[in-house]
Amino acid sequence: MSEIKGPALTVDAVIEYPDGRVVLIKRGNPPFKGSWALPGGFVDIGETVDNACVREAREECSIEIELKGILGVYSDPERDPRGHTVSIVFRADYKSGELTGADDASEAKLFSRDELKDLILAFDHREVLIDAGWIYNGM
Repeated sequence: MSEIKGPALTVDAVIEYPDGRVVLIKRGNPPFKGSWALPGGFVDIGETVDNACVREAREECSIEIELKGILGVYSDPERDPRGHTVSIVFRADYKSGELTGADDASEAKLFSRDELKDLILAFDHREVLIDAGWIYNGM
C-alpha cells in the first residue's frame, strides 16, 4: 500500500471551567511563539482524535478534561504557516488538576469573555472562539 499524503490532522479544545472562564495557553514554540492559543496539537499515528485532545490538555495544561462534543472542523489551508492542517475542535469541561503550562505551552491561564476580546490569538483561534460563543463577532 502506498503512503497517503494530505493535510496533517490536529485537535484543539475549548475547555470551560465551572466559574465561566476558558483555558488558553501561551505558545512556547513557533509558529506564533508568545501568542495565546487553545490547547491542542497533532494527532499521533494510531491515536483517536478524542484521545489526542485529552492527551494534549494533559500535556500542555496539566489538567484532565471531559469532552462534550465536536464544535467544528477547521480546514483553511492557510490556518497554519507550517503547512495545511485540519483541526477537529472539541468542547470540553475541566475535570481535575492544577492548571499550569507544560510541554509546548510556556503558560496556561483562564480568561473571561471580556478578557478575550482584545487578545491576539494564534492560528484561527479567534474564529473558533467566535463560533463557540466566547467572543462576539465584531468585538
